[in-house]
Amino acid sequence: MKLYDSIGPNPRLVRIVLLEKGIEVPTEQVDLMGGENRKAAHLARNPAGQMPCLELDDGSFVSEITAIAEYLEELHPTPALIGTTPSERAETRMWTRRLDLNVIEPMVAGFRYAEGLPIFKDRIRTIPEAADGLKALAQDHLAKVDAHLADNEWICGDRYSLADVLLYAFLDFAAGVGQPRDPAHTALGAWFDRANARPSAEASLHPAAAAGGMRA
Repeated sequence: MKLYDSIGPNPRLVRIVLLEKGIEVPTEQVDLMGGENRKAAHLARNPAGQMPCLELDDGSFVSEITAIAEYLEELHPTPALIGTTPSERAETRMWTRRLDLNVIEPMVAGFRYAEGLPIFKDRIRTIPEAADGLKALAQDHLAKVDAHLADNEWICGDRYSLADVLLYAFLDFAAGVGQPRDPAHTALGAWFDRANARPSAEASLHPAAAAGGMRA
């Protein structure tokens, strides 16, 4: 396998999964800021032009972070990040879906339409007038996550899972680009501190992003 890597929360999620599972794979850096991901070489790997991308041993490619995590889990089921039973796997997938739709998507779009507008305006359709509402929508749903975490150590109860990796990677990124966590969300804050204390959190920081002050 080979990981095509870059700055940003999506590649960081995959790096955390690899670290948590103790998997070592060669990597090749793709210059996201320079638009290398939108050029022919990378588009041949992933026509959507997104990062990251995992090249499999047979030369094929997988390029969605949940799909990559699922693939790695099947190859290396221990330690489990999705689950060891059908009910655990269903719970993890339920939460990753909820977080993706209700927190991550509006949060990322809010960034792309505001702070990230100079980067994205010539790459995708942007809607600057929607930025504030999307950011508020993400915070509304984070309040629900905060309430859930008041009685749970991790998103899936006592299991650290892919749902935690997903939320951590994106919240850490968002805090550096204009969407800090609400200090009133104390349970979410305590959860973040637990996730941030895991060795994989520091080890997964991208050197270029860390040097620039961006947690990605």
